[in-house]
Amino acid sequence: MSKPTVAIVGRPNVGKSTIFNRIVGERISIVEDVAGVTRDRIYSSADWLSHDFNLIDTGGIDIGDEPILEQIRMQAEIAIEEADVIIFLTNGREGVTDADEHVAKILYKTKKPIVLAVNKVDNPDMRDMIYDFYSLGFGDPYPISGSHGLGLGDLLDAVAASFPEAGEEVEEDDVIRFSLIGRPNVGKSSLVNALLGEDRVIVSDVAGTTTDAIDTSYEFEGQKYKIIDTAGMRKKGKVYESMEKYSVLRALKAIDRSDVVLIVLNGEEGIREQDKRIAGYAEEAGKGIMFVVNKWDAIEKDDKTMNRFNEDIRKNFLFLDYAPIAYVSAKTKQRVTTLFDQIKMISENHALRIQSSVLNEVIEDAVARNPAPSDKGRRLRIYYATQVAVKPPVFIVFVNEPELMHFSYERFLQNRLRESFGFEGTPIRLITRARS
Repeated sequence: MSKPTVAIVGRPNVGKSTIFNRIVGERISIVEDVAGVTRDRIYSSADWLSHDFNLIDTGGIDIGDEPILEQIRMQAEIAIEEADVIIFLTNGREGVTDADEHVAKILYKTKKPIVLAVNKVDNPDMRDMIYDFYSLGFGDPYPISGSHGLGLGDLLDAVAASFPEAGEEVEEDDVIRFSLIGRPNVGKSSLVNALLGEDRVIVSDVAGTTTDAIDTSYEFEGQKYKIIDTAGMRKKGKVYESMEKYSVLRALKAIDRSDVVLIVLNGEEGIREQDKRIAGYAEEAGKGIMFVVNKWDAIEKDDKTMNRFNEDIRKNFLFLDYAPIAYVSAKTKQRVTTLFDQIKMISENHALRIQSSVLNEVIEDAVARNPAPSDKGRRLRIYYATQVAVKPPVFIVFVNEPELMHFSYERFLQNRLRESFGFEGTPIRLITRARS
């Protein structure tokens, strides 16, 4: 089940970015006391109590027909369409404005849960200012203060109560689920067709042809797979987004539902910033990962071309040095079917469980070869390690003082685990705990 999505929507300068940063817990959106600073949608993961969700910050929807206002309005409308729940944010100090009523008219048509928030209510004496906002027709307004963090708990309770109920998905244990993610026009749909050996997905040179996420079941050499093709976003026949901001959220939702993620790169164009952002999300989500360089047939090559591309990938994706790289051509079907073997291998590593006795032999050998450095006369002592989860593999290491576990030594232990057990294509997590 993919995470629900929440969009923060409102006119300019009501504090959307401040509330966004408060909810995600870090300063991601630019916050300035100037209308129109946030122009594009900004995405992040967030959580409240037991609920994980995606959060979108949007540019302000304003009245007017200037080109920049139209672009911001398009971005906000896409966020509204993608969202499961919408926070309609207003400014209590300024009361209900014509622009608020304009936003309200847009939201009336969505048929989605709307939670009305009145920002800049900075102390209890100002709560009377919220009553005017009942006129917008979205029920009880929630008074909040983005600058002081007041009232956000009640607001998020209301948001979480509006999340769609998780349907019972019957997951087959023997099915490997994988998705193809990447920028528009890197050849994801063509690659799906090449994998399936038939034209299941519409293919076009126009970015944005795929309109819905498509799950396709397939069996290859006795193994069942489910292919999740990430969708583009089109509305009323018009592609609203630029190439670099295309269908990010749909890709995130596909990643959430996958065991293995194929990061598809365009061999002709090379690596872009968008590739790194989406890859980072896949790593944070703990998914099995591999790189697939498509359109390899279209490149003029010499005996060093592949090595140069390998080096470029490793330099740009330092945090994914464990992810294998494949070079394919969806057009000529060159090496396409070899992807299934690698996907299966990554899936097995992603679910690999190590016996505690064998695990501790490897840890003890690693410590004997490279003892932990001391800090102000104190030395890290590792007593015991055990695996507590798979998908991805998670290990708890019991030590004398967790703060002595330096990042570099943790990295060393991870590398020793990879040398001993493989784990190619999957992140592994080490959690340090004090022995009680």
